[in-house]
Amino acid sequence: MESLGTFLPIILIGVVFYLLIMRPARARQRKQAQMMSALEPGTRVMTTAGVYGTLVSIDDEDAEIEIAPGVVIRVVKAAIGKVIEPVAPADPPGQSA
Repeated sequence: MESLGTFLPIILIGVVFYLLIMRPARARQRKQAQMMSALEPGTRVMTTAGVYGTLVSIDDEDAEIEIAPGVVIRVVKAAIGKVIEPVAPADPPGQSA
């Protein structure tokens, strides 16, 4: 019984480590993998460096992103940080539905 008391703090630290660090990291990795698998040309994206653009082409390792008309950059696929969802246009001022 006494040996359980000496190992209990170590076991609790392990459980807390798993719950606070390992589990959320796995969830982020899973979400990132789902986002990567859903990428297709024409999607608005932001790179991890903060560059916004439209995906032109994508393959297993690389992606080409158009950041301005006629300006295409090539990045590693993992550099795509997030997908930018299209924003619905707001009604012009003075008009109500």
